[in-house]
Amino acid sequence: MTLFFYVIIAIITFFAFLHAWAKKDYDVSRTVVINASREEVFNFVRKLRNQPHWNPWFRRDPEAIKKYKGEDGKLGSSFYWKGNSKAGEGIQRIVKAKFGRVLETRILFIKPIKVHALTYIGVKELEEEKTKMVWGVRGHLAFPLTIISLLYPPEKILGNNLENGLKNLKHILEENNR
Repeated sequence: MTLFFYVIIAIITFFAFLHAWAKKDYDVSRTVVINASREEVFNFVRKLRNQPHWNPWFRRDPEAIKKYKGEDGKLGSSFYWKGNSKAGEGIQRIVKAKFGRVLETRILFIKPIKVHALTYIGVKELEEEKTKMVWGVRGHLAFPLTIISLLYPPEKILGNNLENGLKNLKHILEENNR
């Protein structure tokens, strides 16, 4: 019986050490150049109703329940979704909007696991019909996500989704300009 308790204490200590050692904050972003005007890019990405068209997380369940509140694309507007196990459930709210430049949203993932994150989008005109866009996610990992992140780092998992989303967005916006 004593050996059993020592094993349990060792396991708890091991996980506590991993949690203490693991990086808890993350900030992952990707950049793309889109052959469209800054206004066109920003006007498209600021609207929460457009996200299911290009954002890979929302493309996981086209039949998901979607509800919108407020004036889309404006400060305070929000988007609720409830989908299959791949899409999950959550709420996204615009918390900062500098027209034509910056958009920030707070996301609360309810399912499959409760997580808070901040997404940010920045756009900059490079030329008349050429825009550089940065899309990123930052947040804080709590236990047990800190331990999981040692095996599946946010940089890789989130980075791949950000890249896919930017490819989708580039395709949509450049097809509109043809």
